[in-house]
Amino acid sequence: MHQHVTKHSCAAAIALIFCANAHAQSSVTLYGLIDAGVAYVSHAGATTSGSNAAWRFGNAVSGNRWGLKGNEDLGGGLAALFQLEGGYSIGTGAAAQGGREFGRTSIVGLSSQRWGTIKLGRQYDPLVDMVSALTEDAYFGLSFGTPGDVDNYDGSMRVNNSAKYISPKMGGVQIEALYGFGGQAGSTGAGQTWSVAAAYASGPLSLAAGYYYADGGSTVGTNGKRTWTSSADSPFNTAINAGFATAHSVSIARAAAQYQYGALTGGLGYSHTEYASDADSLFTDSARFNSGSAFVNWQFTPAARMGVGYHYTWLAGADSAHYHQVNAAFDYSLSKRTDVYALAAFQRASGTTRNASGASIPAQAVIGDYGVSSGSNTQTLLAVGVRQRF
Repeated sequence: MHQHVTKHSCAAAIALIFCANAHAQSSVTLYGLIDAGVAYVSHAGATTSGSNAAWRFGNAVSGNRWGLKGNEDLGGGLAALFQLEGGYSIGTGAAAQGGREFGRTSIVGLSSQRWGTIKLGRQYDPLVDMVSALTEDAYFGLSFGTPGDVDNYDGSMRVNNSAKYISPKMGGVQIEALYGFGGQAGSTGAGQTWSVAAAYASGPLSLAAGYYYADGGSTVGTNGKRTWTSSADSPFNTAINAGFATAHSVSIARAAAQYQYGALTGGLGYSHTEYASDADSLFTDSARFNSGSAFVNWQFTPAARMGVGYHYTWLAGADSAHYHQVNAAFDYSLSKRTDVYALAAFQRASGTTRNASGASIPAQAVIGDYGVSSGSNTQTLLAVGVRQRF
């Protein structure tokens, strides 16, 4: 699979754009986002020897992406739509999401003004669309996420081979539902994913809640334990939850509320995430992560915003661990397309969790979805960067 934009890809994109100009009722858009910066990360390695700090180049707020999206008016309030979006590393140009060409999103669908929208392909689940939209993730992204992104707060899990329905808004209420096909012969439920969420907005108040379930599949590795083969991406990407990668299933319940008062926007969120075990798991008791979050933003000029946030996450069941995380950030828009940012975060962990071998180990700090395991119970992140959208 190609990990870069080839000359053929660019030619295809240009051809699509010219085709769009020839049809007044259709549109195709080439778009993207580039986030680049420098970050200081304390305890940025797997051991506690030495200072273990690192200066890193990369993105600290948004995932880098480029894509094509378009729609075609079919008449009678019906339209066809598509979106192809790939992620990449700004420092190396390598493709993200495991090297997929369009790993962030690849969908085609139909949209009706009266009946709603159907999207088919690889896409985000309803909790990401509706609940995460009311959290600080919508403003300052990666580092403000739940420690280790254990509840998919930052949308690091996408669902393959899925169908999603989005209802029209009725009285301020909108509903989404998704089903991801496991595709395993003789076992309809193995590897399946399903999710449903609802959102309500009225004036300055917005509310959302939903539920997500992903089956881990029935594939067993050479060690006799499960290898994650769900239609959903694996969430077990950091030292916080890597020890539960042989889970039978992942279930997530999330809720969030947001209120805007003048230049101030505040929000609260809660999630309950359970990694269930069975005979093919390395752990016996289900792992249950509960997380509470709060944030306040101040838009003190049209171009300048600052925000602060707090997460408290605790693990129960298989082990007992606690994670306290505080964040602060500042963003300034130089234009409609370009902004600069600065952020700081600190996390402290205590208690125990599991490693990839299933052994109980001291809990390690991992700030948000930044993805750097500390090998320590504390971690500090300081970052500055620039973003440009096109």
